[in-house]
Amino acid sequence: MLAHKIAGLTVAFGAFAAASVQAQEVNVYNSRHYNTDRAIYETFTKATGIKVNIIEGNHDELIQRMKSEGASSPADLFITVDAGRLAAAAQEGLLAPVSSPVLDAIKVPANLKDPNNAWWGLSSRARIVVYAKDRVDPAKIKTYEDLAKPEWKGQVLTRSGTHSYSLALTASMIDAEGEAKTEAWAKGLVANFARPPQGGDTDQIKAVAVGEGDLALANTYYVGKLITSAKQEDRAVAEKIGVIFPNQDGRGTHVNLSGAGVVKTAPHAENARKLLEHLLSPEAQRMFADGNMEYPVNPSVPPHPELTKLGSFKQADVNAAAFAEHTPAALRIMDRAGWK
Repeated sequence: MLAHKIAGLTVAFGAFAAASVQAQEVNVYNSRHYNTDRAIYETFTKATGIKVNIIEGNHDELIQRMKSEGASSPADLFITVDAGRLAAAAQEGLLAPVSSPVLDAIKVPANLKDPNNAWWGLSSRARIVVYAKDRVDPAKIKTYEDLAKPEWKGQVLTRSGTHSYSLALTASMIDAEGEAKTEAWAKGLVANFARPPQGGDTDQIKAVAVGEGDLALANTYYVGKLITSAKQEDRAVAEKIGVIFPNQDGRGTHVNLSGAGVVKTAPHAENARKLLEHLLSPEAQRMFADGNMEYPVNPSVPPHPELTKLGSFKQADVNAAAFAEHTPAALRIMDRAGWK
């Protein structure tokens, strides 16, 4: 009997130990694919003992996966590089509002987090106009709308219209100007394309540097990476281009973000909250800023000095949740305009 009790105690202890080990982890469904982020997770594990398990994928694929898994999903934290996708996940009921004294004390700007705390921005990037220093007078480009003027015919470079960066910009314009004006802008922009959209933002910047076009839409962190690259040819590209923060006399420059939300069915919700707090801490925010040349959302952490050199700018204060609301209309407009 004693042996039976001892065996039972051993089994019980083993089950408890297994549960304890399981509790010391957090599962991240992640569509943010930057090598520098690994170091951020490592500092979290060292500080807390909580192992971070990363499940990689495209943001839309991960959202569909969470929906199909339902209550049995292992996902604890959803991280993506587009506020529209975060807002969409929240609208689908996949994310749980979360707050804490630590999160509240960070004072993330209102336009960079969900109004109900279902998701929080982690880092931001501005959608700027890159121009050829030797061929363009930057005074002629004050707004995104200026890119659609006939004088720039055959000179504008951008990535695919179906990419989240392009969709978010168009959705933000719909929010500010309405669908009719946004469609007119999109048609004018397409008429000015130097070539069919291809490649990423770095490809657009390099194309400006070699003269394939005079103007390009790109995110700030791609410029920052070229400026700080160990490759001389990248730095040479950066020397040939300048940057413009559009709409400074009006609504401000469009900003998108990387962000995270705790999954509603998270099996390790407490650990997910702790990881979110860590990602917004000054230490992690500094790593976002220096490792990937992004703007920190924690106002106590300054940008990388090279980004600061690009200049301060007025951000559009529209909440990023609006991107999701206007994305269907943005897709229709861009399709009709021929922005493929």
